Amino acid sequence: MGNPQLLSIHVHPVKAFRGLAPREAVVEPWGLAGDRRWALIDDGGKVVTQRQQPRLAPAAAELLPGGGLRLSAPGLEPLTVDVPRPTGTTTVEIFRDKVEGVLADDAAHAWCSAYLGADVRLVHMDDPATCRAVDPDYALPGETVSFADGYPLLLTTTASLDALNSLIAQGDHAGEGPLPMNRFRPNVVVSGTEAWAEDGWSRVSIGEVAFRVAKMCGRCVVTTTDQGTAERGKEPLRTLGRHRLIDGKLVFGQNLVPLDRGTIRVGDPVTVLA
Repeated sequence: MGNPQLLSIHVHPVKAFRGLAPREAVVEPWGLAGDRRWALIDDGGKVVTQRQQPRLAPAAAELLPGGGLRLSAPGLEPLTVDVPRPTGTTTVEIFRDKVEGVLADDAAHAWCSAYLGADVRLVHMDDPATCRAVDPDYALPGETVSFADGYPLLLTTTASLDALNSLIAQGDHAGEGPLPMNRFRPNVVVSGTEAWAEDGWSRVSIGEVAFRVAKMCGRCVVTTTDQGTAERGKEPLRTLGRHRLIDGKLVFGQNLVPLDRGTIRVGDPVTVLA
């Protein structure tokens, strides 16, 4: 294989919306700058994702200077949303965590609710430095995360996707493959490795920034959702269940925690430190 390098970067300004693919990104302790600082919640305060609403997949959010958004989705006029002033917060339930978020304006709630046909509200995480801790079973003291599922960054490799697609092609639902990488909604995609090499990594650097590999990423129904059409199938969960069942989880990718700040760029070398 060649030398591992950073093939692409992906930032998701609103959790569960379509991602952006910038050429570079600033790494903050809780993730890439601008990644998943916004999320939708239902009327009970629970975060809404593609698990419940696959129609979120084609919705897009462009990051604006200062942290605001330009929302767009099929059938709706685009909407600009400013970062709300943190004059008051609302409790947001994300998996087992309860954190404080700041509600966007009423126009944002109306736009998102109209798109989904359900009552939802858009919230912003004002201060990820103090808001939400990484899972203590896999965290070091003081590590925090945005509205991402559980960890600041998710890393995947092209070699592992190729290997997975080869296995899908041999299975009962071969017609669903090959799957694109966006099914797995990573932050960083690495090329130039052996398949599944990332399983053995514990510390890596991307360019000038070092990361701790916290744990393998267990996958859910979102990976079966076509990110363009929002339609669901059986893959890759069927094949992961046969070939990548590790510690009771269907595994693809690795969760990372930054060890320092810096900027990563497409083409940066990726070095396995431990």
